[in-house]
Amino acid sequence: MWMAGFLSLMLLMAISGREAARELNVFQIMELRSGLGVLMLCPVIYFAGGLKMLRTSRLPIHAVRSLLHYAGQYGWFLALTLIPLAQVVSIEFTMPIWTAVLAASFLGERVTLWKATAIALGLIGVFVIVRPTAGEVNFGQLIVLVAAAVLGVTVVMMKSLTRTESALAIVFWMMAIQAAAGLFPTLHVWVWPSPYVWVCAIAVAFGGTFSHVCMARAMLYADATIVVPMDFLRVPLTATAGWLIYGERLDVFTVLGALLILTGNLLNLKPPASRPAEADA
Repeated sequence: MWMAGFLSLMLLMAISGREAARELNVFQIMELRSGLGVLMLCPVIYFAGGLKMLRTSRLPIHAVRSLLHYAGQYGWFLALTLIPLAQVVSIEFTMPIWTAVLAASFLGERVTLWKATAIALGLIGVFVIVRPTAGEVNFGQLIVLVAAAVLGVTVVMMKSLTRTESALAIVFWMMAIQAAAGLFPTLHVWVWPSPYVWVCAIAVAFGGTFSHVCMARAMLYADATIVVPMDFLRVPLTATAGWLIYGERLDVFTVLGALLILTGNLLNLKPPASRPAEADA
């Protein structure tokens, strides 16, 4: 359920970010996302218990994660201006590979046969939808690939933080640190947004802020290697949004890829086999 909220909000952010990038520099989009996101979190923090919810003894980890996420998110938004939306979202799904490997290495999570199969089917589904042609990899595609690796690191760091930190604290410190990091670059490129772009910026901030709340809550209830492959659903969701909003045609490859992704997610949700109880001595 938390991942359903995450998927919906990420789709909102992708579409709104694409629209906002028609007028604004990427630094400004990200600064509006972070600054407005902090304001949106204030009433949530107040009703959740106030500033005590933000206390942390792991501020250096928050800072490193936030700056890495800022770099990965910058690449993601920049790619929206260079290649089609479907390609950005699809190439981004190399991230679960990095997340699964890192989670197994540093968090002690097991990559079972079912989890490995889910990741493999999801990636095959992505390539069926995109159908990349050899020799056509461009700068925008490489940016997304690097960004996906960086974001995979931040997902593992988030999973580690959920062991001691609340979801609100994780998201607040990320937004606050990113707002501070992007202030001076934004002042250098600032232009006043049109009313339409203000609406898009607010939607980007809302989606970007509360999608992370949903992701952090999902991480609290399940392993990263279970949560992240569910994000593959963003590919068929993005294809559907492109069909409904931009009139992009849904072809047989998109349908086939979506079925592979769904199959992978169903396998990924299979509970582990229970161990037989040991005989009493």
